[in-house]
Amino acid sequence: MKELKKALADNAKAVNGVLDDILMMGVGPEARVVEAMRYTSLNSGKRIRPFLVTASANLFNVDEAAALRVAAAVEFVHCYSLIHDDLPAMDDDDLRRGKPTCHIKFDEATAILAGDALLTKAFEVLADENTHGNSSVRVELISALAKASGAAGMVGGQMLDLFAEDHPLQMPEITRLQRMKTGSLIAVSCEMGAILGRASEKALHALHAYAHDVGLAFQIADDLLDVEGDEKEVGKKTGKDAAAGKATFVSLLGVERAREQAEILAKQASAHLEIFEDKGSLLSDLALYVVNRNT
Repeated sequence: MKELKKALADNAKAVNGVLDDILMMGVGPEARVVEAMRYTSLNSGKRIRPFLVTASANLFNVDEAAALRVAAAVEFVHCYSLIHDDLPAMDDDDLRRGKPTCHIKFDEATAILAGDALLTKAFEVLADENTHGNSSVRVELISALAKASGAAGMVGGQMLDLFAEDHPLQMPEITRLQRMKTGSLIAVSCEMGAILGRASEKALHALHAYAHDVGLAFQIADDLLDVEGDEKEVGKKTGKDAAAGKATFVSLLGVERAREQAEILAKQASAHLEIFEDKGSLLSDLALYVVNRNT
């Protein structure tokens, strides 16, 4: 696990460098939106999704610079989703990653525009020849991220999450919600590494199965943190799901069964990586890390 933590830290530093380079500050009143974009995307974070991109790409010996640009695009989409998720019309949060949320730091209108700009910036990055010289690879990357981010993926999952505030959900419905809202971006992070590497169908299927299990394990861990986590460590408000009356993995299974389920999913995820042998060790360690984290 020590090796994984170093790899996560090194990758986060490298991704931050790419994000910083891409989000150059401008001049004039419009620079305020870039400032808000930088505030959100450069505001620490675990960078799990970018790590999944680069670690998956590394399985196929992909050029590091290309993998980091794709990782940055994924992080832009993730950060856009956090900005919009925190808005008063959504979860109405004032704390994210231990700092004021974007709409609190700036204002609601600027936060909305910053989220919009981060989303579109992601596709600008993927369309650039600097990301990959093969246009068909770039189109495949754009298509994969668009599907994972839209109504059939993350955005659709957020809509289901809003629906759940007034409608009781059972386990199959919660699982579907989380596969879309959280799991889709985690899954596509692995898929995009495989696209860069022109991976075989067998390898792509293994990574997809791995990401599916990791995504659910990640969400169960989030649900547990909402119940048991320390707000200062987690970096955002806890107890929100119970206060809103939302059904979660923890509310339906209980704390102990939810934790057991997360551990089972992490082990299943690792098993899917056996075809990659030792090259998959960091991804395997990550599956255990996501269920034992305290932030």
